[in-house]
Amino acid sequence: MKKTITLLALTLAAPVIWAQTTKTEKTETTVTPTEKQTTTTTTTTTGTGTITEYAPGKTIIVKEEGGPKTYTFGKKVVYVNRAGAVIPEAELQTRMRVGAPVTVHYVKEADGMTVSRVVVGD
Repeated sequence: MKKTITLLALTLAAPVIWAQTTKTEKTETTVTPTEKQTTTTTTTTTGTGTITEYAPGKTIIVKEEGGPKTYTFGKKVVYVNRAGAVIPEAELQTRMRVGAPVTVHYVKEADGMTVSRVVVGD
Protein backbone atom coordinates (compact mmCIF):
# COMPACT_ATOMS: atom_id res chain seq x y z
CA MET A 1 0.00 0.00 0.00
CA LYS A 2 2.83 2.42 0.86
CA LYS A 3 4.53 1.67 -2.46
CA THR A 4 1.34 2.45 -4.35
CA ILE A 5 0.87 5.78 -2.56
CA THR A 6 4.52 6.73 -3.08
CA LEU A 7 4.36 5.82 -6.78
CA LEU A 8 1.17 7.83 -7.23
CA ALA A 9 2.66 10.86 -5.45
CA LEU A 10 5.81 10.75 -7.61
CA THR A 11 3.77 10.40 -10.79
CA LEU A 12 1.71 13.47 -9.93
CA ALA A 13 4.72 15.52 -8.85
CA ALA A 14 6.94 14.67 -11.85
CA PRO A 15 5.64 17.39 -14.24
CA VAL A 16 6.07 20.04 -11.55
CA ILE A 17 9.56 18.85 -10.62
CA TRP A 18 10.73 18.96 -14.25
CA ALA A 19 9.04 22.25 -15.08
CA GLN A 20 11.91 24.65 -14.52
CA THR A 21 13.34 27.47 -16.62
CA THR A 22 16.92 28.74 -16.60
CA LYS A 23 18.86 31.23 -18.70
CA THR A 24 22.44 31.14 -19.93
CA GLU A 25 24.19 33.93 -21.80
CA LYS A 26 26.81 33.31 -24.45
CA THR A 27 29.02 36.17 -25.62
CA GLU A 28 30.89 36.07 -28.90
CA THR A 29 33.60 38.58 -29.80
CA THR A 30 34.67 39.15 -33.40
CA VAL A 31 37.77 41.12 -34.37
CA THR A 32 37.99 42.37 -37.96
CA PRO A 33 41.24 43.20 -39.79
CA THR A 34 40.61 46.92 -39.20
CA GLU A 35 40.89 46.27 -35.43
CA LYS A 36 37.23 47.07 -34.79
CA GLN A 37 35.68 44.82 -32.22
CA THR A 38 32.08 43.63 -32.35
CA THR A 39 30.35 41.88 -29.48
CA THR A 40 27.18 39.83 -29.92
CA THR A 41 25.31 38.48 -26.93
CA THR A 42 23.00 35.50 -27.42
CA THR A 43 20.82 34.39 -24.53
CA THR A 44 20.07 30.69 -24.49
CA THR A 45 17.14 29.76 -22.28
CA THR A 46 16.20 26.33 -21.02
CA GLY A 47 12.63 25.10 -20.65
CA THR A 48 11.76 21.82 -18.93
CA GLY A 49 8.59 19.76 -18.91
CA THR A 50 6.88 16.91 -20.74
CA ILE A 51 6.05 16.58 -24.43
CA THR A 52 2.38 17.12 -25.28
CA GLU A 53 2.83 17.36 -29.08
CA TYR A 54 5.78 16.67 -31.39
CA ALA A 55 6.10 17.37 -35.12
CA PRO A 56 9.59 16.16 -36.16
CA GLY A 57 11.68 18.95 -37.67
CA LYS A 58 8.94 21.53 -37.13
CA THR A 59 7.62 22.11 -33.60
CA ILE A 60 7.39 20.67 -30.13
CA ILE A 61 4.87 21.62 -27.45
CA VAL A 62 6.13 21.16 -23.90
CA LYS A 63 3.87 21.24 -20.84
CA GLU A 64 5.74 23.38 -18.33
CA GLU A 65 4.87 24.75 -14.91
CA GLY A 66 3.42 27.94 -16.40
CA GLY A 67 1.46 26.05 -19.05
CA PRO A 68 2.22 24.63 -22.49
CA LYS A 69 4.85 26.34 -24.66
CA THR A 70 5.39 25.90 -28.39
CA TYR A 71 8.97 25.76 -29.68
CA THR A 72 10.17 25.77 -33.29
CA PHE A 73 13.14 23.65 -34.33
CA GLY A 74 16.19 25.42 -35.73
CA LYS A 75 18.11 24.28 -38.81
CA LYS A 76 20.37 22.08 -36.70
CA VAL A 77 19.03 20.45 -33.53
CA VAL A 78 21.07 18.14 -31.32
CA TYR A 79 19.18 15.43 -29.40
CA VAL A 80 20.97 14.04 -26.33
CA ASN A 81 20.14 11.88 -23.32
CA ARG A 82 20.64 13.06 -19.73
CA ALA A 83 24.25 11.83 -19.75
CA GLY A 84 24.94 14.07 -22.78
CA ALA A 85 25.33 11.27 -25.35
CA VAL A 86 23.89 12.05 -28.77
CA ILE A 87 20.77 10.02 -29.56
CA PRO A 88 20.93 8.28 -32.96
CA GLU A 89 18.27 9.42 -35.42
CA ALA A 90 16.86 5.88 -35.61
CA GLU A 91 15.98 6.03 -31.88
CA LEU A 92 14.29 9.45 -31.95
CA GLN A 93 10.90 8.07 -32.98
CA THR A 94 10.69 5.94 -29.84
CA ARG A 95 12.17 8.49 -27.44
CA MET A 96 10.39 11.65 -28.62
CA ARG A 97 6.86 10.72 -27.60
CA VAL A 98 3.96 12.34 -25.76
CA GLY A 99 4.61 12.27 -22.01
CA ALA A 100 8.40 12.00 -22.27
CA PRO A 101 10.29 14.45 -20.04
CA VAL A 102 12.49 16.88 -21.98
CA THR A 103 14.64 19.95 -21.54
CA VAL A 104 14.85 22.29 -24.53
CA HIS A 105 17.61 24.83 -25.07
CA TYR A 106 16.29 27.70 -27.17
CA VAL A 107 16.92 31.26 -28.28
CA LYS A 108 14.02 33.69 -28.10
CA GLU A 109 13.62 35.51 -31.40
CA ALA A 110 11.06 37.95 -32.77
CA ASP A 111 9.05 35.17 -34.40
CA GLY A 112 9.15 32.69 -31.49
CA MET A 113 11.49 30.35 -29.64
CA THR A 114 14.01 28.42 -31.76
CA VAL A 115 15.34 25.14 -30.32
CA SER A 116 18.96 24.14 -30.81
CA ARG A 117 19.26 21.26 -28.32
CA VAL A 118 16.84 18.78 -26.76
CA VAL A 119 17.72 16.69 -23.70
CA VAL A 120 15.46 13.64 -23.54
CA GLY A 121 15.12 12.40 -19.97
CA ASP A 122 13.49 9.02 -20.29
